[in-house]
Amino acid sequence: MVTVEDFRRAQRAEGPATVLAIGTATPSNCVDQSTYPDYYFRITNSEHMTELKEKFKRMCEKSTINKRYMHLTEDYLKENPNVCAYMAPSLDARQDLVVVEVPKLGKEAAQKAIKEWGQPKSKITHLVFCTTSGVDMPGADYQLTKLLGLRPAVKRFMMYQQGCSAGGTVLRLAKDLAENNAGARVLAVCSEITVISFRGPSEDHLDNLVGQALFGDGAAAVIVGSDPVVGVERPLFQLVSTVQTLLPDCEASINGHLREMGIIFQILKDVPFLISEHIEKSLKEAFDPLGISDWNSIFWIAHPGGPAILNGVEAKLGLEPDKLRSSRHVLSEYGNMLSACVLFVMDEMRKVSANEGRSSTGEGLDWGVLLGFGPGLTIETVVLHSVPITN
Repeated sequence: MVTVEDFRRAQRAEGPATVLAIGTATPSNCVDQSTYPDYYFRITNSEHMTELKEKFKRMCEKSTINKRYMHLTEDYLKENPNVCAYMAPSLDARQDLVVVEVPKLGKEAAQKAIKEWGQPKSKITHLVFCTTSGVDMPGADYQLTKLLGLRPAVKRFMMYQQGCSAGGTVLRLAKDLAENNAGARVLAVCSEITVISFRGPSEDHLDNLVGQALFGDGAAAVIVGSDPVVGVERPLFQLVSTVQTLLPDCEASINGHLREMGIIFQILKDVPFLISEHIEKSLKEAFDPLGISDWNSIFWIAHPGGPAILNGVEAKLGLEPDKLRSSRHVLSEYGNMLSACVLFVMDEMRKVSANEGRSSTGEGLDWGVLLGFGPGLTIETVVLHSVPITN
């Protein structure tokens, strides 16, 4: 007779969870950051706020962002003027858009990941979907299952309202699913559309302007599984271990509240300082078991929440200037796409490594780290091991 222990052992995978494919997608509407302040104050009927507009221009200039992609078009905003106001009830209009468009954008990213993976979508056993936009029942996970034509028996998990750190969270969950279910192939999707937090300016809420200067729309998908099929699946990064750290007494630093006028964000000035002050503790917890303490000896996939966060981490740890180049590139070309952003950085890292003829997906280095920073403050730390690049 089979024992419970034997049964459980047979259910588990042998090797570590591995990222097998990555796909990304953005809306077609591209916004030039240099002209965005003029557009933003015009479309929100706020051009009379001349001093605030100049302050917003400085924010956009310091953001290091060149362009962003947004589902919000001028036509939509003209048709829904309450979305442009600072505090007008507008949740219905926002919800009507995001509950449809969030899974559709996720579908675009997922299709690219599935194509790269090269396996039938019927082999997907689990779906993890993450978004900060559009709470609904059944959720975006259900809608994506239908849009992609996944098996009805696919095991779904829906994550709402996790913010910028959730790119690391979905990898942590995908790792556990892949390693504890032999043969599992997990499709993890992060899809973010910032209409839920768009609003006009206010003299009394400068945090709102920070968000308007940084956030963009995007979706990213990864396929994660253990024990890749040799010659069939092409592994990119092994997910070695994960750590989630909740910084003490930092709840007010980043938070968001869903109200009749959408999500109201609070982002305090001390966020970069708090992250930089606590980052090494998170890294030590993750890398001490591996005997690694030289932060320049690993590759970096860090969530680009903003230039001040990247600068603070770089300075605190004494990182070489090129260590965060993939994060800075994604920030410049897409802005902060919340949970999807760090997966864009992962995609950029493996592409740069291949284009430069590096020996492995981590810019030729064996070990690396993926970091997510989000509400709480929460730091998600994922230890990565790169794999050889094969043609």
